[in-house]
Amino acid sequence: MRQAGRYLPEYRRIRGGDDILETCLRTDVVVELSLQPCRRMDVDAAIVFSDIMVPLAAVGVPVRIEPGRGPLVDEPVRSSDDVSRLRPLEPDVDVPHVLEAIRLLRKELDVPLLGFAGAPFTLASYLVEGGPSRTHERTKALMYAEPSTWDALMSALVAIVLPHLRAQAEAGAQALQVFDSWVGVVEPNAYERSVLPHMERLFAGLRDLGVPVIHFGVGTGELLPLMRRAGGDVIGVDWRTPLDVAWQRIGPGAAVQGNLDPVVLSAPFEVVAAEAERVLSLAAMRDGHVFNLGHGVPPGTEPDTLRRLVELVHERTQRPGNRSA
Repeated sequence: MRQAGRYLPEYRRIRGGDDILETCLRTDVVVELSLQPCRRMDVDAAIVFSDIMVPLAAVGVPVRIEPGRGPLVDEPVRSSDDVSRLRPLEPDVDVPHVLEAIRLLRKELDVPLLGFAGAPFTLASYLVEGGPSRTHERTKALMYAEPSTWDALMSALVAIVLPHLRAQAEAGAQALQVFDSWVGVVEPNAYERSVLPHMERLFAGLRDLGVPVIHFGVGTGELLPLMRRAGGDVIGVDWRTPLDVAWQRIGPGAAVQGNLDPVVLSAPFEVVAAEAERVLSLAAMRDGHVFNLGHGVPPGTEPDTLRRLVELVHERTQRPGNRSA
């Protein structure tokens, strides 16, 4: 969950004040930033350094990421004419730097490599709002008031996200994660009507790749059964829903990823350890639990806290012939 980032001093030295989207174009820097957490701690997988806005920028969306504010879109999508400006992604032409970084990382890593992308709803929220939003008012208004425009927008985003994910797997990513960070603002009926069909199409388009796919959202406790229907071999759970309750809602047949509250990482380590133990006790050593944070690593986190957390989880989940759960 955001392994590389501002909590690492070596990351800050390399990034400096450079624009993150510009940084994502520099393959050598992407490789270095992706490897940094693996040098610090014995994680079970690495994730390629990138940003969910990369494919949108690559197809010509005028987006920039401002420090402290996040992604800003200069020309928000508010009508069917605006939707028509979005073209499908051509990975070899539009994001060759991402694919080359994955190929290079596979040569360097001795743990699996994850690729990722933002989910259509989360990308739509940035496009419609023009930037981050607490209420997502414009996004939901478009979804409710203009369903045909909404469906066209979501279909256009599937045509960007799906080839982006497929190309990452074909370049060597051994698992994929789909981040639907803002879909928790949608109530279940609206999700089933306006989001689920597009997510089903997205996950169906990944099925033949033969790589595990993680489906993650924030604030999605009431959406977990629908997210399971949409697809994904692993369903990510944030910290708001107890892991055992989430597992009951998700049902059999899918692994579960989560769900330590990231803010706990700022507490003394004995508190971090106790909270991690609680998550593990709820998982009860069942097959298919991927221990993780409920969202990304906060920038003020001490790297040594993460290292000790990884060691603790490995110790508590050791099984014969398998180093960790």
